[in-house]
Amino acid sequence: MERANRTEGGISLKSPGREFWGCGRSPRGGVAATLAVTITFLLLAAMPVQLPAQTYPNRPIRLIIPFPPGGGSDILGRIIGQKYSEQLGQPIVPESRAGGAGNIGIEAAARSKPDGYTLVLTSPTISISPTLFKKINYDPLKDLAPISKVAQTHIVVVVRNGLPVKSIKEFVAHAKANPGKLLFGSGGVGTSTHLATELFKDIAKIDIRHVAYKGANGALIAMMGNEIDMVFIVMPNVRPHILDGRVRALAVLSPERVPALPDVPTIREAGIENADVESWYGLFTAAGTPREILNRLNGEWKKITAMPDTKEKMVAAGVEPVWSSQEQLGDFLKAEIARWGKVVREANLSVD
Repeated sequence: MERANRTEGGISLKSPGREFWGCGRSPRGGVAATLAVTITFLLLAAMPVQLPAQTYPNRPIRLIIPFPPGGGSDILGRIIGQKYSEQLGQPIVPESRAGGAGNIGIEAAARSKPDGYTLVLTSPTISISPTLFKKINYDPLKDLAPISKVAQTHIVVVVRNGLPVKSIKEFVAHAKANPGKLLFGSGGVGTSTHLATELFKDIAKIDIRHVAYKGANGALIAMMGNEIDMVFIVMPNVRPHILDGRVRALAVLSPERVPALPDVPTIREAGIENADVESWYGLFTAAGTPREILNRLNGEWKKITAMPDTKEKMVAAGVEPVWSSQEQLGDFLKAEIARWGKVVREANLSVD
């Protein structure tokens, strides 16, 4: 039978073979307890702290592609997802969130938890939307954290085969002879290819009318069906159709000819200056994501771009792999917002 005995430091409950100490301390018990706590504290302090980057990633990562399946962003996103998955040891799950010129998918990433488990692949539309749309529900400079620029590609000017022109000069002359009669298509109001065409219109002083489709492929299919006359479109979407003769390429919007289409002249060769437009892709995540995770994603992408098979796959898809620091991508985005803002305002474009 247990019985309570008062001791100098507190109350001891004695039972055969053991002793329990209450709130008070005896000299011997107090020292032992203090020593045990101290040793435990020191052991815990010596244990490595598991920072987010040390355990990241430990589950699948979502990669939002804010444009319809089958386009350049979708093709590139799947290549990026595969390579990241190999490097990080976790599945990268592509998720198409098309609509609103890419804004629906970008907003979803901006509003996601800042833990590095939701990424978004962007195109130049991210730099156009802040001026074009009267209201968007995110600020690309405040609500998103840059990871790296991941690719660049080229915009190609293509026309339907039935159009009686074989060069940019001939197209401009034909458009001037038929003001307001020629139609050009795009993947949506405010997309980079739409604004590149508006810039071309302004420089060439021609009157051609815009028809917006749901995605660049929709515009390309419409042109091949003779619904419209011309499309400015990124190379991944159109190169196979150029090579098989289903459409006619007039120019690339690049300072130099593109190795993938060596016979297609540049827009400058046609005498159109200041119409060069770089089409680029960037990787972002939610602002507030720990710097260690951003550094990990940036560093892994740098390794990926150095792999021969990465370049082989991306070049075959019509894009070139690139890497940038997070700061370089942030500065580039800021400059692009200013550049395209000027084009949007001068073209008097606006979307509610």
